[in-house]
Amino acid sequence: MADVSNRAKSLARDLERELGAGRIDSLSDDGLQQLMAALCKIYGRRVEGGAKSWPLSDQGGVSPTEVMVTASGLLKAADLQVFELGMWQSWTGR
Repeated sequence: MADVSNRAKSLARDLERELGAGRIDSLSDDGLQQLMAALCKIYGRRVEGGAKSWPLSDQGGVSPTEVMVTASGLLKAADLQVFELGMWQSWTGR
């Protein structure tokens, strides 16, 4: 597990470096989609298993706009509406 975590941290640093250099297309659409899918699955299963951690830390440096754009894209990709998210949150308390 430590090896996968270390590789994830290294990839995150590489992607941040690319962003800092203005290269937003260094990760292909397919690479982004596969990575996002794996992260959604891992986070979802951890929460379902009782984990109490958030998907972003305070040190993540992610803007509210970036979070909303990503959340909106995830909802659209899964063919879900904001209303459905709200209903699910009220039913589950999450």
